[in-house]
Amino acid sequence: MQHNVLILDFGSQYTQLIARRVRELNIFCEIFPFNHFPDDLSSYKAVILSGSPYSVRAEDAPHPDLSQIRGKMPLLAVCYGAQYLAHFNGGEVAPSNIREYGRANLSFIKDDEAFFEEVALNSQVWMSHSDTIKQMPTNGVLLASTKDVANAAYRIEGEKTYAIQFHPEVYHSTDGKQILENFLVKIAEVPQNFTPNAFVEDCVKELKEKVKDDKVVLGLSGGVDSTVAAVLLNKAIGKNLYCIFVNNGLLRKNEFENVLHQYKDMGLNVKGVDASERFLSALDGIEEPEAKRKAIGRVFIEVFDDEAHRIEDVKWLAQGTIYPDVIESVSVKGPSATIKSHHNVGGLPDFMKLQIVEPLRMLFKDEVRRVGKTLGIDPELLGRHPFPGPGLSIRILGAITPEKVRILQEVDAVFINGLKEHGLYDKVWQAGAILLPVNSVGVMGDERTYEKVVALRAVESTDGMTADWVHLPYDFLMKISNEIINKVKGVNRVVYDISSKPPATIEWE
Repeated sequence: MQHNVLILDFGSQYTQLIARRVRELNIFCEIFPFNHFPDDLSSYKAVILSGSPYSVRAEDAPHPDLSQIRGKMPLLAVCYGAQYLAHFNGGEVAPSNIREYGRANLSFIKDDEAFFEEVALNSQVWMSHSDTIKQMPTNGVLLASTKDVANAAYRIEGEKTYAIQFHPEVYHSTDGKQILENFLVKIAEVPQNFTPNAFVEDCVKELKEKVKDDKVVLGLSGGVDSTVAAVLLNKAIGKNLYCIFVNNGLLRKNEFENVLHQYKDMGLNVKGVDASERFLSALDGIEEPEAKRKAIGRVFIEVFDDEAHRIEDVKWLAQGTIYPDVIESVSVKGPSATIKSHHNVGGLPDFMKLQIVEPLRMLFKDEVRRVGKTLGIDPELLGRHPFPGPGLSIRILGAITPEKVRILQEVDAVFINGLKEHGLYDKVWQAGAILLPVNSVGVMGDERTYEKVVALRAVESTDGMTADWVHLPYDFLMKISNEIINKVKGVNRVVYDISSKPPATIEWE
């Protein structure tokens, strides 16, 4: 991709949000740690410095060499970045006497500045810092203030260098997107050409050049990422793509057959492998969650390797890695450039000797869905909720048996189908049922029962990092509870999980 924006990460919790906002402007950007950014900056049109949990006054504070950036290309410094430019360039940063966290309003904006064009006076911004800029750096020109923060924004005379003490990337900064657009489009003159159509065109071209006439194997999961990756590869290399969809016996009810049918209609070369008994046998007697994951990962590698060996001369392994996987792999605390592997096939060992191809590694989840829409993939498939790699194994607390899998598949089907029938499925980010390792006393037909308890879980989120429980209508929950208890043999009690993340997690294991 050309016309990139480089975001230097100082460890802020908001750095990914900066990238999301830039991408929303149809501008391609990349995140790099402050201590390991690219040697070649020739393809970048602008640079953004993120915030940070550090104080610029601390001995271990991030201190990058910006000599190849300052004054040579447009630079926007956010929060810590603004303090960094001041502290090390003739200004003064000191502990704030007033708590500078949360909402604030711009009480002064300098007239005739493109940076604040179409930004209203008294516009709300979001502050998040304990230090404050007492004095701007050498050649600093004040651009904006709030009631408590005198130097809320400034620029450097003679350079396209701008600095803001607040966070334009967060939702609470009402004109934040406008400010980013003013800097990137009007000041830095970065073209807004990063669209799903452009991505598909560039990606297919790159895949053809990279893979050529080699064979590629891809482990399909039935989810959005691996499906979009498969369609992109199929568009680039056609019959040389071999997809493998493994049934580990822990999928949703009828999912193996349904997904295979869906893929067949898409013209993909997919082989379905039913290894249910092999997985369930490996899980026999295992209760600890991490041990379950390891057992499933090990068997998946064995099954996938067996199938890959049936394809002659396969050279590449395709993975549905997406950009958050890449970003989270790079620590800003050290100079390591190591990227951990995130993929749908559970971590393949070195002995497979396959080269890796990851068509989606620069896209966020919402961008993957937009690319999928451009490729004409069924909206129902693109809108599927995330589903854990280990499947229902981590939704069955304790040991796993075929009978418990049957019960949970039945319960899950009632819940998910109910959400779809009542128009609630698309309002939920992820939903599922959990089979608890306890029995409950109940009464059915004047007889005492002692059967299983299931918990229903539905959350709303954007990326899974945080999540709130969804306020599903009581009438809906009542109907689903009755249907589960009446239709699923072995369950006599249904509860609803109203925990948010944090402190809870989305899955129970």
